[in-house]
Amino acid sequence: MLCKYLLLPFFLLITGCLFGQQNELPQKKIYTATRIEDKPKIDGILDDEIWKDIPEAGNFVMYEPGDSKPSRSTHPSQVKIAYTDEAIYVAAYLYDNEPSKIRREFAQRDNLPTADYFFFDLNTYNDGENQTRFYVTAAGTLADAKMKRDNEDFAFNVVWEARVSLNENGWFVEMEIPYSALRFPGGEEQLWSMQLGRHISHLNETYVWNYIDKSIGESTHYNGILEGIENIDAPVRLSFYPYVSGEVDYIDGETTTAFNAGMDLKYGINDAFTLDATLIPDFGQTAYDEVELNLGPFEQTFGENRAFFTEGTELFTKGDLFYSRRIGDTPLGFNNAQDARLKNEEIVENPETTNLLNALKISGRTKSGLGIGFFNAITERQKARYYNKTTGEQRELVTEPLANYNIFVLDQQFDQKSSVSLINTNVIREGEFRDANVSGFLFDVYNRGSSFNFSGEAKMSRINYAESNKTGFASQLAFARTKGKFRYGISHEFANKTYDINDLGLNFINNYSNFNWETSYRIFEPHGIFNEYNIQFYGDHQRRYDPDIALTNNFGSSFFGITRERFAFGGNVNYSTPFKDFFEPRRNNSFIEYPENAAAEAWISSDYRKRIAIDSRLGYNKYLGSPHGELNFSFSPRFRVSNRFMLIYSFEFMEENERESFVALLPKNVIFGTRDMKSIENSLQGSYNFTNRQALNLSFRNFWSSANFAYDSFSRLQDNGELVSYNYKVDEANDPDANFNVWNLDLSYQWRFAPGSEMILLYRNSIFNVDKQSELAYFESVENLFKQPARHNLSLRIVYYLDYSSINSII
Repeated sequence: MLCKYLLLPFFLLITGCLFGQQNELPQKKIYTATRIEDKPKIDGILDDEIWKDIPEAGNFVMYEPGDSKPSRSTHPSQVKIAYTDEAIYVAAYLYDNEPSKIRREFAQRDNLPTADYFFFDLNTYNDGENQTRFYVTAAGTLADAKMKRDNEDFAFNVVWEARVSLNENGWFVEMEIPYSALRFPGGEEQLWSMQLGRHISHLNETYVWNYIDKSIGESTHYNGILEGIENIDAPVRLSFYPYVSGEVDYIDGETTTAFNAGMDLKYGINDAFTLDATLIPDFGQTAYDEVELNLGPFEQTFGENRAFFTEGTELFTKGDLFYSRRIGDTPLGFNNAQDARLKNEEIVENPETTNLLNALKISGRTKSGLGIGFFNAITERQKARYYNKTTGEQRELVTEPLANYNIFVLDQQFDQKSSVSLINTNVIREGEFRDANVSGFLFDVYNRGSSFNFSGEAKMSRINYAESNKTGFASQLAFARTKGKFRYGISHEFANKTYDINDLGLNFINNYSNFNWETSYRIFEPHGIFNEYNIQFYGDHQRRYDPDIALTNNFGSSFFGITRERFAFGGNVNYSTPFKDFFEPRRNNSFIEYPENAAAEAWISSDYRKRIAIDSRLGYNKYLGSPHGELNFSFSPRFRVSNRFMLIYSFEFMEENERESFVALLPKNVIFGTRDMKSIENSLQGSYNFTNRQALNLSFRNFWSSANFAYDSFSRLQDNGELVSYNYKVDEANDPDANFNVWNLDLSYQWRFAPGSEMILLYRNSIFNVDKQSELAYFESVENLFKQPARHNLSLRIVYYLDYSSINSII
């Protein structure tokens, strides 16, 4: 009943705003591309005859820090665009009256240092939503990203080429973007949209070709029009990425070797849709996961380091139903393998990961704006092996069956900024393991003037067990003002107690009905010492859905600001009422009530253009009327030794005192203990760039954490969420203390020896230790860590890009 009365004015407000605001966006510039017969030489030196008679796109205006001011007379920008039957060509003349101040830091692909750069945004469907951004820095570094509004996904990679040159007048860019790198609708005449931009680092200024009103909507709504491209045909978009890899692994006196070969491929099914497949995948050189000591009720999550699961997946991530680390994750029965051991048996083998056999994805968008995505992956059956020491017999237990993971998406875009989507994820496992199916309907709608946004989701999950089924439901509604200096938004989130998407997605909690609000004030023109600042106030009311119980209320405020000298700082304060936590006890319908708490955090980030810059953060959280408190501190200096050499060191410290934490689940009681916890993390990132295609990279991390429980303060949880003293006996088997230490070091040489092709030589060193010696200090724990066997791994991987058109021309 409460929701009914709250949501009625919510929808009335939305209806009035969406249909009452009909102001149009500013008029867009138009540029007509020129067809040429012979392509220019891509060398960055713009002396080809073809560029002389091609009209220019100029009159750039400021995007940051000001708004719409004409570009400086000392720094004009001119861009020319041509095309052939095979590719788009771009020439950018980026003049500078002080060329010695042009910043030219070296970096590898998709890494943008604090350098001058030029970008070319291309939206081949002119839909205001999905476009590709191509970056080139003044040092010649290339980067490409898929853009969804103002979010850039650098996991996207296509094969294209660009070169730069520098002289006394400024710097210059020459780009070649083959049609094989693009998707576009069929037809004799193309109508695309584009944006051109230039960042001048030493002035801290960014200019764009088509004016962007930062006070309304999203930047992708402000592309200009690119016309004149006619009678081009999508090429046969077929490319192969065959690879070979070999590795030598040494640990504790044992040496093993391995050799792998396989291939990824991309195939353009038609002018708009592409098939990506990985056959016999090899993920041996993916970055290490930043593992930590996890004593909480939820699993630890990690970022995706496998390129196949990050490139071109924007359709599949809609609704947050796809957590790609589920594919190839720890087998379902890994933790149960120990309990399944019979008398006199020992576990000979229990795989910790599941092998991926193959995977493919098909995605694209029709001329009418309908995006279609299909994803499928198959993982191998995994087994634990046991050996009976008495009889000599061996047996196997399936811990992960053969499994198929599937996603299907329909995403209809309209009005160049809005969309509705349908998505379905499905997991089918061999035998009597659980299967899962999740369906979602999503909408994201702007009004005509982009001043208001209304979005929502409705998702249904179904888990199929051998004996029964379980169906769940979740929803979300949000409304936001997206215009002007003063903005606001409200939202509601709901999930019933059987909502579960964790077979292919990720959700930590369910059974909630939460209300959220926020309001903010920001500037779009420099004011006083600030180039930009944003002040925000927010709050939420959290409830349990069944039974209907209030859990907590949160109120807070945050500040973000950047000065004219590019010094950024900010922070936040937050207050929470007492919180009923239904997850820490690990027992259904049980909760512990934590007292009210107040938290504050502040951070700074200095100017990255200087040789030495610093990021630092300090936070403290205090539970009022309780000794429980938490301190967090981080400090990260970065050193730009030269334009080729960069080092970044990071130190993080966390200390938590006297927290009431879960210890054990007994038949009749949930046991809690008073825990102190400390963590220290040291990391170092370094890179030396021989060129923009060759680099030596170092990545190091050491993480230590200890949890120490007071042995005279155990308690049991009561039905009202309070704790009473309990005489809990601790022995070696149930000791809750923990001392956790991990060391990872990666040293790699990377060489991009041809477009789309690379060689990586990687040395990896890792050590891991976990025990009960929580009384050890940091350096004592590190000393213990080095008593453990270290793993040394040396691997070489070579990937070569083959394009069908190149192969066909040779044949």
